[in-house]
Order: sequence, then structure tokens, then C-alpha cells
Amino acid sequence: MTSYKISLAAIDDVKKFVNIVMKYDFDVDLVSGRYAVDAKSIMGIFSLDLSKPIELKAHTDEPGDFEKEIADYIVK
Repeated sequence: MTSYKISLAAIDDVKKFVNIVMKYDFDVDLVSGRYAVDAKSIMGIFSLDLSKPIELKAHTDEPGDFEKEIADYIVK
């Protein structure tokens, strides 16, 4: 599993992020506090507190292009 801290500040960011995540066949979860949602679910993402960075957990050991595609959302 690979983890990142990400920020989804605008509605457009969420839409673009979900479109990226949908291309990959491994599971991706977003964790905020005690809540975890499927990162491929727009409704699930909007149920989280997006005012601060959230944790992304990609269920793969080989993120490859995935990490490059979500680079704009990763909090450094």
C-alpha cells in the first residue's frame, strides 16, 4: 500500500481527481479522521472535510504513473 497526503480544494479538483483514479484497477481510499471512503466515488469524497489535507491510500506497491497523474494534488 502507498500513502500520500492530498488536497482537493475545489469542486473541479474533485472531478478531475476522480477521473484519474477511475483509470486504475487497484483500490484507492481517502481517509479523513475516522472516515474512509472510496476515492472513485464523487459522493463519498464530498462527504469528507475537504478544508484540510486528507490521506490517500492506494492499494498497490507499484504506483507508477498514478503518482505522476495525482502529483498536482499531493501536499508536500
